[in-house]
Amino acid sequence: MSRHLCNLNHSRKDASLIRQVKLSDAQAICDIYNEYVLHSSVTFEETPVKPAEMAQRIEDATKIAPWLVYEDGEAVVGYTYGRKWRDRIAYRHSIETGTYVHIDHLRGGIGSQLKSELLRLLREQAFHAVISGVALPNHASVALNEKFGFTKVAHFKEVGFKMGKWIDVGYWQLTL
Repeated sequence: MSRHLCNLNHSRKDASLIRQVKLSDAQAICDIYNEYVLHSSVTFEETPVKPAEMAQRIEDATKIAPWLVYEDGEAVVGYTYGRKWRDRIAYRHSIETGTYVHIDHLRGGIGSQLKSELLRLLREQAFHAVISGVALPNHASVALNEKFGFTKVAHFKEVGFKMGKWIDVGYWQLTL
């Protein structure tokens, strides 16, 4: 991974910073993610993720791709990651991404800053295709992906069932 991560404000002690994830961030990441697990259909998980399980996910994902957190002061308020798209070796140049922002920090540009830095690092690592799955409808995630040049390449109807309703999933792709 790159050593050139963004320090968004060099002069203040409570500077905002995008940095590489640490295993000690697992609890904060769970706090962000589990809000979506429990109260939305943007993720198809239905059971809150425990910090030990999140730490394992971090370890697995960072073997091949960046996982970044957005720190506001000393609090992690957003994260983004790349993870293996599929297991077959021919997929090794493709990566799936996800971005989550704490519900109290939505619409402040954190997701865009994270996505921008992640894409920069994925280019440095010579990934070729970046894929983002989106539970639909989700106008914010669609807009975030399309802002960075992703185009919709697939739409699966009623492939998930959560919160008492069938949910479609769309896939957006960016070729680097």
